[in-house]
Amino acid sequence: MPHVAAPAVRTPREVLNRYYQAMLDKSPDDLADLYAMDAVHEFPFTSPGFPPRYEGREAVREGYRAAWGASPVQVREVRKISAYETADPQVIIAEHVVVGTLPTRDTGFTVPGLLILHIRSGLITRARDYMDSSGVARAREGEPGQ
Repeated sequence: MPHVAAPAVRTPREVLNRYYQAMLDKSPDDLADLYAMDAVHEFPFTSPGFPPRYEGREAVREGYRAAWGASPVQVREVRKISAYETADPQVIIAEHVVVGTLPTRDTGFTVPGLLILHIRSGLITRARDYMDSSGVARAREGEPGQ
């Protein structure tokens, strides 16, 4: 049975922090519960093996469940570079670097990214996830990162 998002209204910064925690925990349920039912999550810099977008909370849940479940990658840290408040109080832009390991090959990696979240009533309505897809591919292949 699908999870239901918590009714509490969160600020964009609180949603961003919970987003990062879900990444650290590799929890597709915690991540998806941050999204509105009809949310869209886009990957503008997608690469082979990555979808260009997820449409709807349950697509986010299933997409991340499949991706994280199939990957031995362990996220060790999300280095928060900057979070920018915008003129629109429902939008936050965040720069980060994901630091992780691939235990099966004993290698580490870093993947820089930029995340733009549109949040209404404490839920993500749109996410644009600009991650270094070549860094992700290197991590998947067990090549050392930057």
